[in-house]
Amino acid sequence: MSVCSSFNALKLHPPKAQCFERLLFTQFITNFQVTSSPIVSFHHLHSSNNLKGNKQKWKMIKASSTSLVEAPKKALFRAKNPRDINVLVVGSTGYIGKFVTKELMKRGFNVIAIARERSGIRGKVGREETLDMLSGASVCFSDVANLDVLEKSLGNLDVRIDVVVSCLASRNGGVKDSWLIDYEATKNSLLAGKKFGAAHFVLLSAICVQKPLLEFQRAKLKFEAELIEEAEKDSGFTYSIVRPTAFFKSLGGQVELVKDGKPYVMFGDGKLCACKPISEQDLASFISDCVLSEDTINQVLPIGGPGQGLTPLEQGEILFKLLGKEPKFLKVPIEIMDFAIGVLDFLVKIFPSLEDAAEFGKIGRYYAAESMLILDPETGEYSSEKTPSYGTDTLEEFFQKVIREGMAGQELGEQTIF
Repeated sequence: MSVCSSFNALKLHPPKAQCFERLLFTQFITNFQVTSSPIVSFHHLHSSNNLKGNKQKWKMIKASSTSLVEAPKKALFRAKNPRDINVLVVGSTGYIGKFVTKELMKRGFNVIAIARERSGIRGKVGREETLDMLSGASVCFSDVANLDVLEKSLGNLDVRIDVVVSCLASRNGGVKDSWLIDYEATKNSLLAGKKFGAAHFVLLSAICVQKPLLEFQRAKLKFEAELIEEAEKDSGFTYSIVRPTAFFKSLGGQVELVKDGKPYVMFGDGKLCACKPISEQDLASFISDCVLSEDTINQVLPIGGPGQGLTPLEQGEILFKLLGKEPKFLKVPIEIMDFAIGVLDFLVKIFPSLEDAAEFGKIGRYYAAESMLILDPETGEYSSEKTPSYGTDTLEEFFQKVIREGMAGQELGEQTIF
């Protein structure tokens, strides 16, 4: 059975998806080394532990909840004070999820955070660390990949859910993992949330689904379509689909190397792609806006950070300027990746176990050549001007912080790069 815990603590100020660019660049810088990491799967958590700790939090949530039998029209939750709104967050321990959880608590919402007994990369984060990381939320240890388990966990809480916020994302982008998490587990959170009263669903997706060439993109799009269909069938149910551009952490992998005198690596002429990167703090704020804002109801919302789109060449120039170094670039032909992908696609026909390796190669190729900006489907051109901006954090400020403090806390998921 699932285990849930709740407690009170000071609420923390905050500072989807998974990003692959940083690993992509790092692989070529480090002499084309082979890096491989096991896939972390979701676990069915068995425990006989009873709820412990301060029960005042649960009483507050239950007091603010309306019996499912006597539920008013769902849309009325937007008229409530945030302290009377119960928000279920799935993917709460992920890179963006933990900041979203803290931002929602900062705004006064009652947050129920679903987490695995062991979370993080390779499950290195234990139960107590998770409780500490999500301090102030009501943490429920369960399994989003198993609908029966998730529904039982929520049933044990005996509270009404008003809003579901999904920050779930495949950790490695592999074929099976993408469909398990980006589609199935995310759909489970929709079904379970609605069963317990959810009237609104905020989905963290990705801007790259505009041009779906990868499995995780197809999985995300399939769920997006079903989410939209659900709102069309149920007039009392709404959604907000958030499609962010690149995350800061995906662009910081070369800071230490350049700081140590290595060249900045880019593909082609460094102008093949561009993005308007957004910080985890600003993205968490935007996602939290979607809980109550009527302007985001039943909308697909592409979003980037402040300023204009930046190419890898421009990103490198910013970094060299901050370090006071003469720019030194290493230009890698994109054809190298095309050749490697062709070899892997051939080998998959003989060795099916290499399916994910081939997919990882395609992910790397995609992020090396495709911009994370609004795409005009008619012209096939990306537009920085048409990509909405949000927040105040800039990439230059992020680079400055990494130069001072390193990349601690900016770990990527468990991608395996060939």
